[in-house]
Amino acid sequence: MIFNDLARIWKISQFLHVEFLNLIMKKIFPVLILVLFFGCSKEKNHTYGFYYWKTRLSLKESEKAVLEQSTLANLYVRFFDVDKVGGKFQPVSVISKSENFRSLKNIVPVIFITNRTFLYIKASEIDFLAKSIHQLIEKKTKELSLKDASEIQIDCDWTAGTKNDYFNFLKKLKVLSHKAITSTLRLHQVKDKITMGIPPVSKVYLMCYSTSSPLENSDKNSILDIQILKNYLSDVQNYSIKKIDVALPIYSWGIITNHFGKHKLINALSEKDLNHKDLEKISENEAVVKKDGFFFGYYLNKGFRIKVEQIPEQTLNEAVNFLGRKIPKFNIIYYQLDERFIRNRNLNR
Repeated sequence: MIFNDLARIWKISQFLHVEFLNLIMKKIFPVLILVLFFGCSKEKNHTYGFYYWKTRLSLKESEKAVLEQSTLANLYVRFFDVDKVGGKFQPVSVISKSENFRSLKNIVPVIFITNRTFLYIKASEIDFLAKSIHQLIEKKTKELSLKDASEIQIDCDWTAGTKNDYFNFLKKLKVLSHKAITSTLRLHQVKDKITMGIPPVSKVYLMCYSTSSPLENSDKNSILDIQILKNYLSDVQNYSIKKIDVALPIYSWGIITNHFGKHKLINALSEKDLNHKDLEKISENEAVVKKDGFFFGYYLNKGFRIKVEQIPEQTLNEAVNFLGRKIPKFNIIYYQLDERFIRNRNLNR
C-alpha cells in the first residue's frame, strides 16, 4: 500500500514537473528570449549635444526645440577667437547674446586660437595670454548670465613646432581658471601622435570633419570622407587619453569654381538648391550656371560650376559604427546648431 501511494505521488510530481516545463516553454521562455535579444542586440544611443558657432547667441524656435531635446547637458559655445595681429594678441568676434536666449544647458566656452599665435611666443607671453583669455571668459559668462559648465574647451590646430608652447598654455589656463581644460583633437594629430605630442588634458574632442581641403580639385567630400577618416584613425584605440568625445558634421556648403579654377565657399547650400531654372545639373550634387546672375546672394557668371557637399545619414552612421569599435564610450557633439542643418536630421545614434 505504501509503495502504491509513493508511486502515485511520483506520477503526480512528474506530471506537475512536465506541466511546469511546458508553461516555461510556452509562456515565459519566449519573453526571456525577447528580453535577452533586445537587451544584447540594441546598444543604447550615444548621448549627443551641439556646437554653437555664431557670434551672437540667439535661438530660433526650431533650434531651441532641438537643443532642449538633446541628451547632453552641455552646449559648446564659441566665445571668441584669438589671433596674433601685428605681433599682438587680439580677441576676434567676441560673442554677444540676444535678450530672448534661454536654455537650461550648461554653457562650455570654446576658444579658437590660431596656430600662429603660438609661433615664437615667449614664456611671459604665454602667461599673459592665459590670464587674458581667462579674464575675458569670466567677464562674458557673467555679463551674459550664462550657466557655467566648469569646463573650457580650447580649439587649436597645433603643430610639432608649437606643441610645447600650446601645452604650457593649457597648463597655465588650468591653474588660473580652476576648471577642467579640454582640447580639440584633429585627425592628423592622432595619426602623427609621436610627432604632434599629447596635450596635457584629461579629455579631448575628436574633430571628425574637414578630412580634406574644399579648395582642392577632388571628387572626395572634403567635409567627411569615410575612408580618409578610417585611415587616419586606424590606431585611435591606442591614443593615451581615453576620455574622447566625437564631433560630427551636419553642416553643408557649396563650392563655386570659376573659369580660372579659383574656388569660393557658400555656406549652407544643399542639393535641393541646385534645382534652379538657371542651373544645369550635371550630377546629384553638381551644376553649371547657364547664364549670368545672382545666385544665393552672389553674382555668378555663366559656366561657373557649383558643387554641393553635405553629409548623408549613412555616412554619419558608418563613422559612428567605426568609432564604436575603437572607442568604448563617447558622446557626440554635432557641428553645428543651425536651423538650416538640423532640419530632417536623425540625431539619435
